[in-house]
Amino acid sequence: MQINLSSPGQSNPGQSSDCPGRDETGKKSSIAIALVVLALMAVFSVNALAIQPCVKLKWLLPNGDVTFDGKTHTDSGLKCTDCHDKIFNMHYGDAKMTMKALNEGKFCGQCHNGEKAFKTSDGRNCKRCHVKST
Repeated sequence: MQINLSSPGQSNPGQSSDCPGRDETGKKSSIAIALVVLALMAVFSVNALAIQPCVKLKWLLPNGDVTFDGKTHTDSGLKCTDCHDKIFNMHYGDAKMTMKALNEGKFCGQCHNGEKAFKTSDGRNCKRCHVKST
């Protein structure tokens, strides 16, 4: 149903036909405010879910559990943004890491290449990441 608030033969360009008593400017402002609020919620929810430097991630693997220690990396001068979203995206569990991929310079292997940090393909370094449970 359309409601026309103007008299016959007159136009009322600032009035919305679907929202009596509210002009288009007010409607656009409400939409803009809602979009800003949604954007802020998205930004803060991503930051709230980010792994903090003091948090450890652990992968339980048959050849030894691997623990990523954020503090070890930040203590060596790295920032979270050095890896996220450049090497890893911000969705936990999306990275399908294999030793083959690391040794090809993907994921951790971008830095653990023997130049920036110990080399993942050097067998002498296995126990630096893989620790057998006792």
